[in-house]
Amino acid sequence: MAQSLWADTLHVAVAANFTRPMQALAEVFETRSGHHLELSFGSSGQLFAQIQNGAPFDVFLSADEAKPTALIESGSAVADSQFTYAVGALALWSATPHRFSDAEALLRSGDFNRLAVANPRLAPYGEAAMEVLEKLRLTEAVQNKTVQGQNIAQTHQFVATGNADIGFVALSQILQDGRVEEGTGWIVPSQYYSPIRQDAVLLNRAADNPAARELLAYLRSEDAAILIEHFGYRLEASL
Repeated sequence: MAQSLWADTLHVAVAANFTRPMQALAEVFETRSGHHLELSFGSSGQLFAQIQNGAPFDVFLSADEAKPTALIESGSAVADSQFTYAVGALALWSATPHRFSDAEALLRSGDFNRLAVANPRLAPYGEAAMEVLEKLRLTEAVQNKTVQGQNIAQTHQFVATGNADIGFVALSQILQDGRVEEGTGWIVPSQYYSPIRQDAVLLNRAADNPAARELLAYLRSEDAAILIEHFGYRLEASL
């Protein structure tokens, strides 16, 4: 990527699960392009609502397909710009090392103080977590022990601080060099929940902004794919 003759500042709305990879990607993109990225992280639902209410974002990286599609259908985003930049993975995590050896048995036993889950109405990872509980027929059994985070970052924080003993988080939040960096983690089998296809879209205010299109092109590049997969995501082609 050749550095541009002019620099621009792009405002990018990013789903909270993608915080760490996006920070790494932004560092590379800024160095190579000369552009600056202002990153705003939050639940996809919260960011979607902000965009609908006129928030000045140029690019939206959602944690699902539905919200970028809805923005295109409402005329808020560029029709031909939507693509899947990553496919997410869900994990059950405890900050305590060796907390469990059989995650499903732990969930069935109820031997935990709180189970953290992202709000399924706002966060696709929360929706996926509820699918897992439904598949395991544990939705009602854990209901009184469940605490909801507004996004997957807050959900991770609940577990990291011990306010929840265990929680469903994005694999990317706990993965370091291909393994869980601390605590105890269980990578939930992908067949337990619908694929978390995370789509990016160019918003109308940046339709004629070359820097915004340059960012989207970078996110689709092989270099970006290597970084994204390093954080535990899959790519659409690997499904």
